[in-house]
Amino acid sequence: MAVMPMFPLGTVLLPGAVLPLHVFEPRYRQLVADCLTEGAEPEFGVTLIERGWEVGGGDVRSNVGAVARIVRVQPLDEGRFALVTVGTKRIRVNAWLPDDPYPLADVDEWPDEDPDVPGLAERVAAVTGRLRQVLALAVELGDVPADAVDLSSVDQDPLLASYHLAALSPLGPADRYRLLCAPSPAARLDLLTSALDDVEAMLRFRLTPGPS
Repeated sequence: MAVMPMFPLGTVLLPGAVLPLHVFEPRYRQLVADCLTEGAEPEFGVTLIERGWEVGGGDVRSNVGAVARIVRVQPLDEGRFALVTVGTKRIRVNAWLPDDPYPLADVDEWPDEDPDVPGLAERVAAVTGRLRQVLALAVELGDVPADAVDLSSVDQDPLLASYHLAALSPLGPADRYRLLCAPSPAARLDLLTSALDDVEAMLRFRLTPGPS
């Protein structure tokens, strides 16, 4: 690809996932303003902050992320923005450039390997059922709303579905980042299955009555 404006965050954006943002820091207000003037499909890169904070700089950033396309923008007072963005594709950072006036990086698109292996649709269906079971336990504990169990929005394309299932799973940033970095949809589904096993064990432990 080329040099891209970057928005490091404490969360992981996956392709196909929706990411709302409240942009208030001056450097990122400038980033959004520049993106909006440069084309019909304004976009920037999102990477995970591994150490440090979203505000103020001095953070340590991961080198794998996703392109966020701005699909809705609402200007607010004092130059702030409310954005709705959607992840479109995975990227790898070749080099971070000076933050002038905001983070910039030289990036390349990082396509998945083997996106069309036989039997992938069946594996997606199996993981979808597994995730539905885990989310039902999370609903019982009040961790997620009841409508979270509705997975009808999962894309029919197995490659996109592997990302959608990862985005819908009750996982932390570190697990989501490992799923983002998986080399192929099949590898991503394997990692997600293992992560869901751990989440289910934790949820069932919490549901187990304590000693009387």
